Amino acid sequence: MTHDGDSVMSESVLVVIPTYNELASLPAAIAGVRSTVPAAHILVVDDASPDGTGRLADALAAADPAVHVLHRSGKQGLGAAYLAGFRWGMGRAYEVFVEMDADGSHRPEHLPIMLSAISDADAVIGSRWIPGGSVQNSPRSRILLSRGGNTYARLVLGLQVRDVTAGYRAYRRSALERIDLRTVESQGYCFQVDLTRRAVKAGMLVREIPITFVERTAGESKMSRAIVAEALWRVTLWGVQDRWRQVSGRRGD
Repeated sequence: MTHDGDSVMSESVLVVIPTYNELASLPAAIAGVRSTVPAAHILVVDDASPDGTGRLADALAAADPAVHVLHRSGKQGLGAAYLAGFRWGMGRAYEVFVEMDADGSHRPEHLPIMLSAISDADAVIGSRWIPGGSVQNSPRSRILLSRGGNTYARLVLGLQVRDVTAGYRAYRRSALERIDLRTVESQGYCFQVDLTRRAVKAGMLVREIPITFVERTAGESKMSRAIVAEALWRVTLWGVQDRWRQVSGRRGD
């Protein structure tokens, strides 16, 4: 699917930023987006951060009509936060939805390139693992985990996308409508894999652009063994289900 001549107006863009204890880094993230894409709107989805991130987000929103805040009752996971943000935005007039971390790992200066790339795509992924992409300040263990997880997911699911776990990405409204977000239950890195595979299976055009991923310098990483375990078993289950459908289909010919 292509969108020849279909430009993206930045005022139709919603940048969704989930937060949980991001008090130190949130102001810089918002300032970076407002500087690089001034017409875009921002939605902070805060999971009742104990450190006061939600209150800070409210203050930033009160001072800037392009900043909005969605408060949730507690820590419910990255995937659920993005889904809530997408639902909020789809109830309004936004046409492009950007996923972005609050911790500084996703550089706002990549945003204009991503929005340009989505003018002829359904989804754009900011990729660390294509030529031109890179990672800064990440420990070797994290790099190995990311590369290994991506390789496993691509092989098991038969995907050509190089960075299926990437969290810096943009979707057209029409793409999210076709993905059927109501049936998405995955969280963490697995959420990103899930949306990628759904988009590819639906025949959408998914583009990757190179980015520099910068390991967070403030706050604590949300990565955990539970997140890794969920990704492993869900990807394996999806792969088995795909193979079964292929075999069942051949037998039914």
